Amino acid sequence: MRTKNQELMNSIISLVDSEYDKNRRVPTIREIASKLQISKSSVGDYLNAMAKKGLIKLNSGSRGIITNKMQKSKLDVAQIPIVGSIACGTPLFAEENIESYIPISKEFLGNGNYFILKASGNSMVNAGICDGDYVIVKQQETAEEGQIIVALIDDEATLKRYYLDKANKKIRLHPENNKMKDMFFDSIVIQGVAVKVIKDLV
Repeated sequence: MRTKNQELMNSIISLVDSEYDKNRRVPTIREIASKLQISKSSVGDYLNAMAKKGLIKLNSGSRGIITNKMQKSKLDVAQIPIVGSIACGTPLFAEENIESYIPISKEFLGNGNYFILKASGNSMVNAGICDGDYVIVKQQETAEEGQIIVALIDDEATLKRYYLDKANKKIRLHPENNKMKDMFFDSIVIQGVAVKVIKDLV
């Protein structure tokens, strides 16, 4: 195939990137051919030539085109697992079954491992965490006083603000709700620290 039509190559890449950005799907060879008004065989020839040049990658399947922009986008996005619900009132058993994933920019989160829990109840409303909100948690086993943590207590998980009661040698978990009282424990297991909240605006 001649290499004269670099403009058409750029048009194919632009079309694939545009469709992926808008709909998170890659157009088929038939769709590319239709939109650019060329034959399917020409599209196939161009895709193979572009793959040899390193302009794209080709996987099997009708939507197996991966542009350099798509590749970079996938590298910059982390798939954060939603691992069940967490009680913001009466502690709820922490089920570790992954329900689904939410793609989030790594730049938005920073380094580390993260998971997402869905808040249930109203014990953290003064901290801006309401029933149904998704809480992004950085997985770690330690925390500083004043941080909101995911604490595991007798196989039950709860989301509270973390303090040390040095006088009584207790761990104090503080609900951000004026109607609720602090919880005191001899020991807890810290599963992570809450860093961000995803919520619907009403």
